[in-house]
Amino acid sequence: MNMVASKVIEETAKVVVGREDETRLIMECLLAKGHTLIEGVPGVSKTLLAKSFARALGLDFRRIQFTPDMLPLDVVGGFVYNQGKGEFEFRKGPVFTQILLADEVNRAPPKVQSALLEAMQELQVTVEGFTEALPTPMMVLGTQNPVEFQGVYPLPEGQLDRFMMRVNFDYQPVDVETKVLRRNLAALDVSEVNRVVSPGELDRLLGEVQKVSASEELLDYLSRLAARIRSDERVELGPSPRAMVQLLHCARARALLDERRYVTPDDVKTLASEVLTHRLTVDRAAALKGVSRNPEAIVTAILDRVEPPR
Repeated sequence: MNMVASKVIEETAKVVVGREDETRLIMECLLAKGHTLIEGVPGVSKTLLAKSFARALGLDFRRIQFTPDMLPLDVVGGFVYNQGKGEFEFRKGPVFTQILLADEVNRAPPKVQSALLEAMQELQVTVEGFTEALPTPMMVLGTQNPVEFQGVYPLPEGQLDRFMMRVNFDYQPVDVETKVLRRNLAALDVSEVNRVVSPGELDRLLGEVQKVSASEELLDYLSRLAARIRSDERVELGPSPRAMVQLLHCARARALLDERRYVTPDDVKTLASEVLTHRLTVDRAAALKGVSRNPEAIVTAILDRVEPPR
């Protein structure tokens, strides 16, 4: 694996045990210039991993705890009156950072969720005709509880599509949870995580992702995969062209971390579930036909049927 990514994963693992695969996925998403939605029940290290990841990279970090009574200005900022100057001035909200932890994003009402849309897509904020650019690199790590929890608002399709990946934080296996318990015999301190990546190293990696090539056969494979998913009888709304572009970018980032300058079908297959499944709308009538409505199962089955390039 690429040395820089290895250092980030190892440093994060000082306080977050057993989440190396998830950390790699988030690193790939960052290098692909995307945002990650982290889903899992409370207490599975979502917030701790986000803080540790930002510290290992040495990037500015801010956290928003989303609640039902939030307003959009609590996220993006707004104009306030400066009595000393006798004029209104723009006060930046917490979105003006490099790593933003949008904690329990699905607890905020839809109006607040949509306030993130422009920031995530355009890397800028517009308030009352005033536009301010966000710092770069900029990544939103949104965490959410499963939709069956009380007090949550399901993210609309437009918001979900802004997240390049959705990474599930499941319960750990028994042996890993034993390590977690052993690690927590002493108090966890995120300050144990040191910066292991210089700004120059991160900028270099971001540039090198753009140099990773994808053959015409690989691009055709992605197109055939998208068409097959969209035409599946179980799928009501398939992945958009933007979703397939983002899958390509993520695959390029994975190839780079594996120290390759070209994308393989295995890169696509490995990341397809994280990049595509949260964008699928499954036909509700499929359940009545006795067909699986699980998006992960649908994508996995289609990957087995679409012939990859040799």
